[in-house]
Amino acid sequence: MKAVILCGGRGTRLGPHGQTVPKGLIPIGGKPILWHLMSIFAHYGINDFILCLGFLGDEIRQYVSEIADWKINCVDTGTDTNTGGRLLRVADELRGEQTFCVTYGDGLADIDIGKLVEFHRDHGKIASVTAVHPHSNFGLMDVDGDDNITAFREKPLLKEWINGGFFVFEREILRELTDDSVLEREPFERLSRRGEMKAFRHDGFWKCMDTFKDNLEFEQLWKNDPVWKVW
Repeated sequence: MKAVILCGGRGTRLGPHGQTVPKGLIPIGGKPILWHLMSIFAHYGINDFILCLGFLGDEIRQYVSEIADWKINCVDTGTDTNTGGRLLRVADELRGEQTFCVTYGDGLADIDIGKLVEFHRDHGKIASVTAVHPHSNFGLMDVDGDDNITAFREKPLLKEWINGGFFVFEREILRELTDDSVLEREPFERLSRRGEMKAFRHDGFWKCMDTFKDNLEFEQLWKNDPVWKVW
């Protein structure tokens, strides 16, 4: 099975670091986040990767050219192409693949990829999306009916589910895409209306590298408790 990694976006919220280094190469513990991500997949026996490159893609291409343990195919999918368009542009590289994994190049989790794939195959739909509980970006207050503040909760884990970015797709998803598609908008909306999407609920660790603060938090976790290190 192949894993497609969408790693062509700009790290606009990572400050100056994100302007000079592609987000996939932002280091955690001396290794790019892209390496951590591929290590998760490789742990579950998926070591054939298609990297959808864009912003500063040549730097990613140079980095992975020195990795001998995995099969890595780099494809330039455009500097400003949307996620659905990037996936469509690697359709030829997926020829012969009925089922494949897709993920973003900036998120890590202690997810069991084997169970995700098994879940997908069991339900028989076109798409499986990993659902995760996010942490609030803000501390929350509990206020009762008399306006008394009864508790403070510092950035708690929310009850809502969000898209955690670890997908398994059937090849039919490519028919839903156009060159300017945003994968998470019309394609996903159409599939969900037709009952062709299932949520794989992941209650464990999940975090994405969105800001420089996230980078610092990842570094601290790597030193103390690298939860995503399943390999």
